[in-house]
Formats: sequence, C-alpha cells, structure tokens
Amino acid sequence: MKILHSNGYTPEELEEFTPFIYKNILDCIKNIINAIIDLDPDLVKNPDDDSLEDESQVTGITSENNKIATSNGTLRKHILDYNTLNEILDYEYSLDTIEPFNSEIAIKIKEVYNIPEVRNFINKRQGEFYLIDSTSYFLSNIDRICLSQDYLPTVMDVLRTRKKTSGIFDFKFDMGNGLNIHLYDVGGQRSERKKWIHCFDNVQLIIFAVGLSEYDQVLLEENGQNRLEESLLLFESICNSRWFSRTSVVLFLNKIDVFSQKLAYSPLENYFPDYSGGADLNKAVKYILYRFQQVNRSGLKIYPHVTCATDTSNIKLVMGAVKATILENSLKDIGID
Repeated sequence: MKILHSNGYTPEELEEFTPFIYKNILDCIKNIINAIIDLDPDLVKNPDDDSLEDESQVTGITSENNKIATSNGTLRKHILDYNTLNEILDYEYSLDTIEPFNSEIAIKIKEVYNIPEVRNFINKRQGEFYLIDSTSYFLSNIDRICLSQDYLPTVMDVLRTRKKTSGIFDFKFDMGNGLNIHLYDVGGQRSERKKWIHCFDNVQLIIFAVGLSEYDQVLLEENGQNRLEESLLLFESICNSRWFSRTSVVLFLNKIDVFSQKLAYSPLENYFPDYSGGADLNKAVKYILYRFQQVNRSGLKIYPHVTCATDTSNIKLVMGAVKATILENSLKDIGID
C-alpha cells in the first residue's frame, strides 16, 4: 500500500529494513541447520565421532555425492562440519544494532547453503520445519546483502522481508476519487489474535491474505500444525464471528508464483489427501478456494483474488477491484444498490 498509494520508500526508510533482512537471513539458515540436526543428523560430521577411520585409511571421496569411501567399502555421508554449523548457530544479530553483518559468518552461511545435499534436504523435508518463503531469495543473495560495504535494501528486499506483526498498526491513504482508506494491520500469530478479533465490529471490509505456498509448511509456534490448515481455521472463526456479521471479505490467495513452482516437487495431495488435481495450477487454486468457501457458514460475501504480493502491477490491479468493492458496499450502506 505504501508503494502504490504513498510515494514508496525513501532511502532512509529502506535502510531501516536492513536489520530485519539480516535477521531473516540468520533465522532462515539457523532453522535449516537445526532441522538437519533433528531430522538428518548423519549429514553432520561430529568431531567426537571416532567411528570414521583415520585419514590414512580413507581411500577416496566421491565427487558425485561427497560421501567418504573407506577402505572397507562403507559409504558415509558426513558432509557438514560440526564446528562451522555451531559458529553460525552461536552468532546473534540484534534488531537494535546498526552494525554490519559479520562477513566471516556470511561466507560460512553461503558455503552451507550452496551444498547440494542441503538444498535437497530443504526440498524434501521443508514441510517438517518452519521456513519462510523468502529463504531461497535471501540466501541466494548473501553476497549483495551481507558482503557489500554499502548495502541499501531494494524495494524487492523489503517486500520479501518478514516482520512479525505485534499489536495493531494503522495506515491511512487515498485511493483516488475522494476515497480515503483507514487500513488496520493486525498480528496473525496465535498469541496476537485475542488482541484484535473483537475490535472490528464496525469495519466495512476485511482483507484476509493467505499464502498458497504454505500448504506444505508448518507453524512457527507449532511444528506439527500445517500453516494452510491454520489459515482455514482462522478464516472460519472470522467468517462465523458475531463481530463480522455485516462485513465483506476480500480473500487474497497470495504467493501464486511460489505455489506454481512448488506443486511440481511437493504434491498438494500429500498434505490434502482429498485433492486429486495433480500439478495442475488452476485445479490446485480452485481446490484451495473451495476449502475457504466451505467454512463460510454464515454466508458472508467473499471476493477472492489470486495475487503475487511482490508484483506491484498485479497488486495494483487487484486493489483497483478492491476499491470497486468498497465503493459498492458504501452505496449499499446508504440504500443505493
């Protein structure tokens, strides 16, 4: 909204996102490392493990998969250095600091992330641990972000950044033609919902954004809970709440770009067994939309839109439709159909 309706970000405002971007990068790699330790510990070479034969008995390293071939023919897959991983895990970056990111740690993060087995682990096991969708984007841009002396976040960096929303934030802007909007941004985490769900009994429109790509991901608060299922539960509670009985809902089915890429290697039916459309993007989107429509038992008016939040031209078109919806509802409120 700031980009479309408030002249975008100044260089000073962009710079304010730097600590959050650094923190996103560090959180991403730490989540990956901790998941590897928990789910596939054989990838880590433990210095206390003396079961590997000494260096004179190692006959070779296969370049194809980095496994160590010992003299007895046993193939082992210890490829991640224990001490390197611990150095990354021990490094902390405070959001209150203005210090640059530690370059030595940045190089180690880059080295770990570029190991093919690590990428393969992420692709196969990401549904079992918390990982944000911008992980690949940020970890693939380590050089530009963490190793540059004069790094200034780009607009795309900002759009990709995850900042936890705590409490309620409001933003006023003009959508044109005299339509002034007062937008409230509320926290989506479980602990935040009780702070806001009763505060909006007089709002005209709710914009509910759900990440399509979260169908194979889990919550930060609870690794056993699917994020899309959690969004369905929250949407159900909103649609059928007495606080929103006179409210229309704009449903943003967001991250269509990431969703379309993931369907090929992470089948939707693995997480929602009643889905039978395979990797067909249109069928997958229609299925998820159907699931959201099904929980709207009170019959609220729902306006669905498929979106890509990092594509400002797409969001501009969608917000044009939202504007029309707001105007339509305003006319109805004063008795003009």
